[in-house]
Amino acid sequence: MQLDLDTVDHLLSTTRAVRKRLDLDREVPPEVIEECLRLAVQAPTGSNSQGWRWIVVTDPDKRAALAELYRRSWDSYVAMRAVDATGREPNPTMSRVAASATFLADNFARVPVHVIPCIHEAGRPQEAGLWGSIFPAVWSFQLALRSRGLGSSLTTLHLVYEQEAAELLEIPDGVKQAALLPVAYFTGDDFRPADRRPVGEITYWNAWKQTR
Repeated sequence: MQLDLDTVDHLLSTTRAVRKRLDLDREVPPEVIEECLRLAVQAPTGSNSQGWRWIVVTDPDKRAALAELYRRSWDSYVAMRAVDATGREPNPTMSRVAASATFLADNFARVPVHVIPCIHEAGRPQEAGLWGSIFPAVWSFQLALRSRGLGSSLTTLHLVYEQEAAELLEIPDGVKQAALLPVAYFTGDDFRPADRRPVGEITYWNAWKQTR
């Protein structure tokens, strides 16, 4: 089957971390989330074990509790970064990202859907095998959201308090949380490819620093 490469390339190059442009007032139908998850679980997983699990949180009280865990971790992170950044010149791009991330921390509880992808630990002694069995599906989920007019952002700060989140959501032992994704429809649709270093500067062939 011939794919429309322009459409595929546009999807891949414009799926951004969405924070400020999440529509906090528009309801997200459950069937849309389920449709995106059906696509997500077509992603490859180690030994085809399919050990992923997805917790979709729409209950306002539980969203508020998760947002509080995220906020506590965010405040510590900001304080640490403030010390690290002492004396450095401000970076405009990073300043925009920081403002966007702060907005998310301030409004996390208002995001209509929180999704926590999880993975069973059993049979995956190596970190690469564990996370390699869930993150391809997470990215597929985010791409499916994007194609349907929804945005998301892959966050991990709440994992500082992973056990508290596990107790809140009744996640059993032996199951690791991979991330916390705020999900909502996005406002506007003028996402563009991001500024990135040229591939030739960061790609090596056959050995480190060896060019093609």
